[in-house]
Amino acid sequence: MARLVFVAACVMLALAGCSNDIPTVVTGHAVSMLYNPGRVGGLPVSEGPSGPRGELPAVTARVSGSDGGDVDRLSQLAIDDIEAFWTQHYAESLSGSFAPVSSLVSYSSTDPNDSSVCGGDFYHVPNAMYCKRMDTMAWDRAKFMPTARKYFGDMAINGTLAHEYGHALQNMAGLVNLFTRTLVREQQADCFAGVYLQWVAAGSSSRASLSTGDGLNHVLAGLIVIRDPVSTSDNPVSVSDAHGTALDRVGAFQTGFDGGADMCARIDSDEIRKRRGNLPRSLFDSETPQSDLLIDESVLGTLMAQLGQIFVPAAPPSLSVTGDCGGGKPDPVAYCPGSNTIVVDLPGLQAMSTPSDQSTLALPQGDNTGLSAVTSRYALAVARERGAGLDGATAALRTACLTGVAQRAMASPMTVPSGPSGTGLTLAGGDLDEAITGLLMNGVAASDVAAHTVPAGFTRILAFRSGLHGDIDGCFGRFP
Repeated sequence: MARLVFVAACVMLALAGCSNDIPTVVTGHAVSMLYNPGRVGGLPVSEGPSGPRGELPAVTARVSGSDGGDVDRLSQLAIDDIEAFWTQHYAESLSGSFAPVSSLVSYSSTDPNDSSVCGGDFYHVPNAMYCKRMDTMAWDRAKFMPTARKYFGDMAINGTLAHEYGHALQNMAGLVNLFTRTLVREQQADCFAGVYLQWVAAGSSSRASLSTGDGLNHVLAGLIVIRDPVSTSDNPVSVSDAHGTALDRVGAFQTGFDGGADMCARIDSDEIRKRRGNLPRSLFDSETPQSDLLIDESVLGTLMAQLGQIFVPAAPPSLSVTGDCGGGKPDPVAYCPGSNTIVVDLPGLQAMSTPSDQSTLALPQGDNTGLSAVTSRYALAVARERGAGLDGATAALRTACLTGVAQRAMASPMTVPSGPSGTGLTLAGGDLDEAITGLLMNGVAASDVAAHTVPAGFTRILAFRSGLHGDIDGCFGRFP
């Protein structure tokens, strides 16, 4: 079940420019197909329209309760497309046989007289859902779908309903039972959505199109928004039915997009543990209250000391909160190879690190959005010392990978003499989600020395994930 409410406009509007604020790079050394900056899931990176092909058809009688508006027309079109895909491909990877869901229901969460669905009252409950007992797909046309469409584009409707259809597929294929954890159910559904959307992105759908650049970036943003919330002292939460962190959800989606439905069918508790690798459980703990630091010179000094311990460069870079690299004000952080200096625009970095309002389920921004950006500039200094190139797409993705390596190390307590009480900064639940937001929104942590990134947020995050589960030498081997 998707869980989305109104999204903070300022954060979402920032995302709207995620593929335009930083110049794109398509040059560089050859890398494996999986990490090729010019491809996504085997498809070429493309920009262009994302959404329905041609005019929207009228809503048919199959959709109960419809008002005949654009939201329901888009929703039915999406369902028709999803069902066309699975009719053709279900038997290739899944047991049993495919059958379209029995009924489709549109409801209004703002109307007390039109909010009964799946045997419950969903007045003031904006949502989209699959109801197993009634074999029904339902969506809120008043708030949920319009909000998703406004901030993430028309394909947010396809992505949402593809996820919900994933729950129907689970039951058809006998992949779940009464004892299956919610986390497994949700990860499988995210994965099935990735399988379908890869087909759309490949140009195989006659009803919809999806660009693998900005269009897919917006779909990923929608996944991140409906991550599990993180508990804070001001807003304690209890996650009794975990759906997964942003890292979990994007990882499951990428599994389906890259690997196909048979990979989705293999998702269980063991697969999720393996995908999380050796990352500490604390990174997935949503219920222990977390707090965001105000990033100042002291915090940055501690971070620099930690990164020195992690990367052990012969000549560590220095830090400056004044000046630039001769090319203008850092935005908000830059690496100057000539002087081996990391330059930070402190007010700009603090703005990047301002915590987002969780009550609106905005993209998770916080202190680690900024800390991961600074870490990426340190990674460039490490590359310089090794004689690796600092320009181009390969350098940008290597930077994301090395940032992941450092973030993994920072998930465990470190002794840092310059840190408060002799300790370093330790990442905890929600911090990796903040880093992923940065990778998607601005790409700084996956950019080269000139602040150029690659157009596909999908690939930026994939490179970062490879570092989380790898090591320094692995990053240089993967991105030479």
